[in-house]
Amino acid sequence: MSTERTGTAGADRLVLATRNTGKIVELRHILADASVPLEIIGLEEFPQIGDIAETGLTFAENALIKAHAVARASGLPAIADDSGLCVDVLNGMPGIFSARWSGRHGDDVANLNLLLAQVSDVAQEHRSAHFACAAALALPSGEERVTEGVLRGLIVDTPRGTNGFGYDPIFVPEGESRTAAELSAAEKNAISHRGRAFRTLAPLLAEVIS
Repeated sequence: MSTERTGTAGADRLVLATRNTGKIVELRHILADASVPLEIIGLEEFPQIGDIAETGLTFAENALIKAHAVARASGLPAIADDSGLCVDVLNGMPGIFSARWSGRHGDDVANLNLLLAQVSDVAQEHRSAHFACAAALALPSGEERVTEGVLRGLIVDTPRGTNGFGYDPIFVPEGESRTAAELSAAEKNAISHRGRAFRTLAPLLAEVIS
């Protein structure tokens, strides 16, 4: 990956390559906590940017594909993440297919219910899983950075909590009795896979966007 500086002086806006308002709010909190003074905007500001095919075979590849596409189309630095739930007894699936596990992209309820059905006969002690996230920064020049984060835990039988999205209501992080959806935003950001990946990326933002 390139480490050359790019001359993006004065850039004060950063595009998060998503229309998911939950992710946008989460990244704003994380960058504010890291004292990175950038305005975070989402793809709702760029209706001309259509769906970007995630053709990579890893979280990092998909994150880079999205970040570069948005940076080129918007002319602004862009961040994209790809994340998912990896269940050990399912050989790491749904993995990169987490958002469309049920066959309908972004149908959180259907995805969650299908996963619960697939592990319904598996004893609790064998339901270990982890959330994985790759966060990618791409500049219009083509420069890039990638960081990763992991959150380990267990899958439970019954969804609990309303603060999260995706598989959060059935995932209990290590050391917790609550699901990720029962944690406050601050609690979740402190330990989440996405929070860890973005916090690691934050100092790199300061390095290449100044």
